[in-house]
Amino acid sequence: MEGALVLEDGTAVGGAFFGARREVSGELVFNTNMTGYTEALTDPSYRGQILLMTYPLIGNYGVDPATMESEEIQVAGFVVKEACAIPSHAKSAMSLPAFLLRHRVPGLQGADTRMLTTRIRSRGTMKAAIVPAGADLDAAAQTVRRMPHPDTRNLVAEVSCRAPITYPGPEKRTLVVVDCGVKMNIIREAQRFARIVRVPYDTTADDVLRHRPDGVILSNGPGDPAHPAIVASTVVTARELAGRGVPLLGICLGHQVLALAFGARTYKLKFGHRGGNQPVKDLRSGRVHITSQNHGFAVHATSLKGGEFSVSHMNLNDDTVEGIVHRDLPIFSVQYHPEARPGPWDNEYLFRDFVASLGGRPTRRAGSRGGE
Repeated sequence: MEGALVLEDGTAVGGAFFGARREVSGELVFNTNMTGYTEALTDPSYRGQILLMTYPLIGNYGVDPATMESEEIQVAGFVVKEACAIPSHAKSAMSLPAFLLRHRVPGLQGADTRMLTTRIRSRGTMKAAIVPAGADLDAAAQTVRRMPHPDTRNLVAEVSCRAPITYPGPEKRTLVVVDCGVKMNIIREAQRFARIVRVPYDTTADDVLRHRPDGVILSNGPGDPAHPAIVASTVVTARELAGRGVPLLGICLGHQVLALAFGARTYKLKFGHRGGNQPVKDLRSGRVHITSQNHGFAVHATSLKGGEFSVSHMNLNDDTVEGIVHRDLPIFSVQYHPEARPGPWDNEYLFRDFVASLGGRPTRRAGSRGGE
């Protein structure tokens, strides 16, 4: 045994290090995808978390930097049953262990990931630490229990851009993306339809409007949407934009922010939705989509009753709110990820729907796999 994963309930699982060899801590969460580990590792929504993959073999096709969702690995640590050290893929630039090492992120392999997943589903997500061999495991568990939960940090501030960034696209439209930890594939998908201006999470409504946007996207991101710093900035911006005639689209954390802006409430899920196999029903059409998700909080359905929003989408596994739409204004949001990466492409149509709400006719990409 070269190291161990220690949970706040005292559970300790031994394993072998790969990547960096150092001690880290965070919230232990699991992802059910069979592939897409590069995208998951670099997804800013995992900031402050130790990521566990339920699929037993990870790393077999290596790492292609072109699939990264941000400029760095965002997870605090990585736990797998088996890490492939010799990958095989034409686009692979490096192995998974080399990728983790380059970003100074520790991985632990050989852990009983099935047992750990079952424990998380039973007990809920827990704080945890990856520690080296020889560490006092009882003392490590006590330290983990005492440490502040990562959600108490303003995780959005850690991953948001510091100044506006512009991305080229069709010049007839401009979309502003409020960056709460945006995945690059949201930028890529939106670029098909418009020029993109990415702004920091705490940008005011007036500063957003100075970019003369045709629409605004509130992005995904990590942590608690009701964190005081987010309520005092992004939530206020969302509320003020709502009355200014600009169509709004919320994705994941952005969905939760929109709900909070209109008086709804959010809560922490027992173990969250993280993976590419979540069934979501569109309550308007009756159609069911398989979706890619990564979130630990949800919107209280009861807090929406009698308000300005109606529930448009529902998760068929646990009946949680997966989408809302404003009754009068061009505002809607989804809890899942229409841009996939990793996951199914069923929901690309949502970007086209949003562009349609801007008053223009979106051009469908040749070979698009989205729904109609």
